[in-house]
Amino acid sequence: MPELIAGIVMAAIFIPEVMGYAKIAGMPLITGIYTILLPMAVFAVFCSSRHLIVGADSATAAIMFGILVTMATPGSPLYLSMAFVVAFICGMLLIIARIGGFGFIGDFLSRTALVGFLTGVGIQIAIGQLAGMFGVNSTGIDTIPNIISFATSLPETSIFTLMISILVLVVILIFRRISPKLPGALIAVVGTIIASFMFNFTNMGVSVVGAVPSGFPTLTLPYLTMMDPYALTTAIFACFIVIIAQSAATSRAYSLKCSDELDENQDILGLGLANVVAGLSGSFVVNGSPTKTQIALTSGARSQLATLVTAAIVLVVVIFFTKPISFLPNATLASIVFLIGLEMVDITSLKAIYREMPAEFVLAIITLITVVLMGVLWGVIVSVIISLLLHLSHSYRPNNSILIRNEKGEWAYIPVILGVYTEEGLIVYRFNRDLYYANAEKLMKEVIKIVKKSDPPLEWLILDSGGFTSVDYTSVHMLKELKAKLDEMNVVLVMTTVFPSLRRQFERSGFMKILGEENLYGGVNDAIRAFENRKSN
Repeated sequence: MPELIAGIVMAAIFIPEVMGYAKIAGMPLITGIYTILLPMAVFAVFCSSRHLIVGADSATAAIMFGILVTMATPGSPLYLSMAFVVAFICGMLLIIARIGGFGFIGDFLSRTALVGFLTGVGIQIAIGQLAGMFGVNSTGIDTIPNIISFATSLPETSIFTLMISILVLVVILIFRRISPKLPGALIAVVGTIIASFMFNFTNMGVSVVGAVPSGFPTLTLPYLTMMDPYALTTAIFACFIVIIAQSAATSRAYSLKCSDELDENQDILGLGLANVVAGLSGSFVVNGSPTKTQIALTSGARSQLATLVTAAIVLVVVIFFTKPISFLPNATLASIVFLIGLEMVDITSLKAIYREMPAEFVLAIITLITVVLMGVLWGVIVSVIISLLLHLSHSYRPNNSILIRNEKGEWAYIPVILGVYTEEGLIVYRFNRDLYYANAEKLMKEVIKIVKKSDPPLEWLILDSGGFTSVDYTSVHMLKELKAKLDEMNVVLVMTTVFPSLRRQFERSGFMKILGEENLYGGVNDAIRAFENRKSN
């Protein structure tokens, strides 16, 4: 019984929400409803997460629209074909990612870039709905042209349309304040549909959505027509990355919150199948949704059974109750989407980034501004570039360490401080990242600087290689050069914690002959004892 009640509540909240996402995506309203029919049911059957809910999502809807709108008119046959293709190919890529174990790709979209990107998208979405809320025409697609077009059209504001928009916002916010379980958006939708039917809103200058097709979606294979391969590939790649990153983050968060076991690879398979079905059933990309997942949890759902109940209710709606939707005022939908956009503006996370990582905050703001001023396509590109730069900066500039005895007399690694010894004449130095061509020079420069600043002179430099899983050609040659420089400075280079695979690389490269077996130890403690024995003898 709790799952049945939760499924009913979820359907009541999800239906108006996904209609809003369809509007964001530039798709017919019925395609939004289709995302919580077959795709949601397929994911519920094949996933491992008990709580993750899949359906249309504001992020992927905005990404798809922002790119596809550059190639076709929203709602046109070409546009719909491209949307179906994006969903289908995204699904196939997700299935391949599951089979090949490539799900880690989603980890390369940093949280910093994602917060900035989604906040920018939220601002763009909210601004884009102002014209619909005021009942005026707007010709701009990007944010600045949209604002200019809206401002110049303000004298033509439809008072009735604006009143409906304000009323919808008030109703949703009041019900949300009372309880998240109350479907404020659905109440606003039903209320304005009834009022539109009774008072003939079209005669009052209020536009309505018009006819909405009914019936079970037809399963057809999407086909490629004359499409821009660059833009289409960008849309697919961007949606693929966001689906993996956002879905994984959401499922992890709720599995921890509810103490559930999670198989992320199984969820990727479920997401892949859900998107394939979305493309086949005339819908658009679906994603693991944080908002839907939280709504489901709040509604009392404790398993995917509630999701299947929701899908069953949606099936009844699409077969029997689409005609009343034709009376829905566009202002109602615009107001719902406006609130969705505002909810995407993540001020809390931006404040947290600013407080904890000021440098990364700048990158988040750059991403945000790029989306707002240049559009979603460039926002996606900048997000990926910034994520890769963050990854490279962390590996290129690691916080390296020196081993010392702390106040309790215990061994402890501390950040590198020039002039600090592990013991007199000895420094244990640890490079806390994998060694490769981009950071190899940094290791050598830092070690040479440590040796030069040592007073009294250093005798042994122990390089703890426990952080290395492999090295590349450039790194091996750097180590050979470092050994030669330390020999000139009368400092013995010693290496410890060399994994077998790393040792084989050193042997193939000839570095082991240069270093010498006598300067290779299994652990740091072994090397320190060898140094102490040498000193005592």
